[in-house]
Amino acid sequence: MISILQSSARAAGVDDSDVQAALTMAAAGGISPILALIESGAVDERVFTRHLAHDLGWKWLETPQPEADDMAELKRMIPARFAVRHQVFPVGFERDEASSTLNRLVLACHDPCDLMARQAVARQSELPVRWCLTPRGELLNAVQQLYGVGAETFDALIAAGGGGTDELHLRDEANVIDDEDEDASVVKFVNQIIREALAQKATDIHVEPQPDSLRIRYRIDGFLHEIPVPENIKQLQASVIARIKVMSKLDIAEKRLPQDGRIHLKAEGQSIDVRVACIPSVEGESMSLRLLGQERFTLDRLGLNEAHRQTIELLLAKPNGIVLVTGPTGSGKSTTLYTFLSQLNSVHRRIVTIEDPVENKLPGIVQIPVKNEIGLTFASGLRSILRGDPNVVMVGEIRDLETAEIAVRASLTGHLVFSTLHTNDAVAGITRLIEMGVKPFLVSSSVRAFLAQRLVRVLCDSCKTPAIYPNDELTKLGFPEAKGKTVWRATQGGCQHCRGTGYSGRVALYEIALMTPTMQAMVSQRASEADLHTQARKDGFIPMREYGLQKALVGITTLEEVARVTSEELA
Repeated sequence: MISILQSSARAAGVDDSDVQAALTMAAAGGISPILALIESGAVDERVFTRHLAHDLGWKWLETPQPEADDMAELKRMIPARFAVRHQVFPVGFERDEASSTLNRLVLACHDPCDLMARQAVARQSELPVRWCLTPRGELLNAVQQLYGVGAETFDALIAAGGGGTDELHLRDEANVIDDEDEDASVVKFVNQIIREALAQKATDIHVEPQPDSLRIRYRIDGFLHEIPVPENIKQLQASVIARIKVMSKLDIAEKRLPQDGRIHLKAEGQSIDVRVACIPSVEGESMSLRLLGQERFTLDRLGLNEAHRQTIELLLAKPNGIVLVTGPTGSGKSTTLYTFLSQLNSVHRRIVTIEDPVENKLPGIVQIPVKNEIGLTFASGLRSILRGDPNVVMVGEIRDLETAEIAVRASLTGHLVFSTLHTNDAVAGITRLIEMGVKPFLVSSSVRAFLAQRLVRVLCDSCKTPAIYPNDELTKLGFPEAKGKTVWRATQGGCQHCRGTGYSGRVALYEIALMTPTMQAMVSQRASEADLHTQARKDGFIPMREYGLQKALVGITTLEEVARVTSEELA
């Protein structure tokens, strides 16, 4: 086997010295030589496994897929727990052409050196086995797609008669989710769901009861993706929901009213806060988990262009005034505000916030959660904050006239105030405040800038492709100015680095309307929103669509993404 491995590695362009080093590492660490060679980074796994399969006389599968008609029988013959433990994947059967009798079981693996797995398969399988080779990542993904997330734990639970909500399954232990517990339990099953969400960089997990199943969806890069779950998962619905309630300190017995809670997790040495919302529905309680990692909030991470960055730095240097961030729910406003506060955070400044809820805890900053049930609202909290000698104040959202007027007074008395509004663009923030009842002269004298933003998906660097769009398509998208210019597209089907979507991560698009002297005069005179837009353009205002076009031209995102989030401005 070693000679075959060396021959395959040479064919894949690996030096003999690198192969020998991997073999030495494998012997010292007690791991497979194939795994050692791949982890050394000396060879591309796909190229190497293709050559290795050829030298072994095996079939190489780039993406293993089970035969649709054989799925039930394949899962019976190779159960989920066996497939996960030994990292094998049932692809299908070889049949006798005349009688359709099953002759062989076709199995994929990623490590032909794993003799223990091959011996276990020989004992498990009712048929002789024909082996195939596939990259490890593709095999593990195929196992998850076929059996579902946590299927091996689910199978063991059902076999043991589990699925109840007894104390053993729901023990209130420390929420450490990267410990591998050999014993199958609802605790482990829920941990696997959360761990997989973190691995896929999801921001939300939705556990939604259906009439005959329990649907689990992850929100990744702003889009919901349904994940495969074990068959008959409905049997564990009550246990899964009860376990999440225990983790978030909610009342297990209360099933009629909405509840909110929080989970503090430890995963791979990192602390992760999870905000939990439980909502009763006709099919049972639906759970939504917002995953809040301990992020580092820096201006570099906002992806600002140089002009906007300089403008933000000038605004943060102001001793007083209001800076309002506008946009719909989920547009990244809180992240932007936390970044501003982190930039200003120093031992010489007292920064106090009032939020609903506190999403991320910032060291050195006093953060107050809104509690409407006891009368702690944005307005009442803001009054108390101003009596506490702050330099910088952040109000989670300006929802009413009372809060707006207190924020205006705070800015006029020497405080730097940050807050959010729900408007479609930056200039619309001016009219929104006036419609709330704030006097125009107070708006013009207190507000420094309105910043609007949206989130767009970032193109995957590994598979994005340059393209010149047809003129009719540019007109349809609303970007005729991109005629003849090279932009970038997401590759259909993506790649392994972006989970087949063509995108990986998100970035914000911005527009900043500064309250210049001319704008102040126009606001005081109650100028129309259209006139304010015109003046803002004269003052250097760059609309969000133009900002997004700049991002598309340099290959950060696509025109489709920019059109999707800025469609309100097409007219």
